[in-house]
Amino acid sequence: MSQQFKVAAVQAAPSFLNVAEGIERAVRFIEEAAATGAKIVVFPETWLPGYPNHIWLGPVAWQMQFVGRYFDNSIEAGSLEDQTIAKAARDNNIQVSLGLSERAGGSLYIAQWHYGEDGELIQRRRKLKPTHVERTVYGEGDGSDLIVNDTGLGRIGQLACWEHLQPLSKYAMYSQNEQIHCAAWPNLKLYEGGAYALGHQVNNAASQIYAVEGSCFVIAACGLVSKEQQDMLCEGDSQKEALCPVGGGYAKIYAPDGQSIGNELSDTEEGLVYADIDLSMIAYAKAAADPAGHYSRPDVTRLMFNSKPQRPVMAFDETSGLAKDLASTEPEAEINHEGE
Repeated sequence: MSQQFKVAAVQAAPSFLNVAEGIERAVRFIEEAAATGAKIVVFPETWLPGYPNHIWLGPVAWQMQFVGRYFDNSIEAGSLEDQTIAKAARDNNIQVSLGLSERAGGSLYIAQWHYGEDGELIQRRRKLKPTHVERTVYGEGDGSDLIVNDTGLGRIGQLACWEHLQPLSKYAMYSQNEQIHCAAWPNLKLYEGGAYALGHQVNNAASQIYAVEGSCFVIAACGLVSKEQQDMLCEGDSQKEALCPVGGGYAKIYAPDGQSIGNELSDTEEGLVYADIDLSMIAYAKAAADPAGHYSRPDVTRLMFNSKPQRPVMAFDETSGLAKDLASTEPEAEINHEGE
């Protein structure tokens, strides 16, 4: 039985360190995607308030000029910014996967927030392990951030950037029968010519392989660097400009057989990548290879997956017998998986 609909991936530079403008632009992308008939739109990694390219460009003392502004422009759960995106999803009857820097207490996290077409929150997740120098800015997620959710469009999951290079994290996602995967990437030109692993060839390949291994559709949104952001970060320093060139947008949408099925944008072009997907095609891919199902060998290798939230401080409610995360505005949800 055919289950067809349109999906969209955002390719755009952020409004760096200007979350108010970024929210306005996010709403416009949501409206544009919905107007073309898309049922879900996916945003790049930390698109609000922008990926912190400065952490790759200079010494810590120089980077400190951005710390306060980046913290102030990061977003808290339940904030006006959060409510604005939820309203845009509801008003336009579209699901939204938003990449952002989440502020919780005094810490920041690389986050992806998933809103339903009714504006209700489906999931807030955090990147399990920030990559390399990202660990100087962001905290870590936990096993509760590796969850695939049932939605009106199908079973949808999210990962950010080099989480797509973590075999065990990917396997945990595959095991939940993911059908649509929201992949959030930053710009893919950083250190161009000097660090091949950071470029679009490797990272688009990671999204493509995820589609094949997971037998799912992958919507890989990607940011880019604007001239305005480059000017702010590099201040006319030609050496820094070479490390952080303008462009780097390589948004793609992949089918379960690995085909790129979306329209093409140049790496400096802002816009939306669209594709029509058909979930019925997943059955054909899984018939050939289902690595977490019939194509596995659990007698040889198995994954131990702890999906419970791991927070620094938990308050125990004697009345309900449930624990609540003191650093969150929302109660902890019990997360169960088939077979537990």
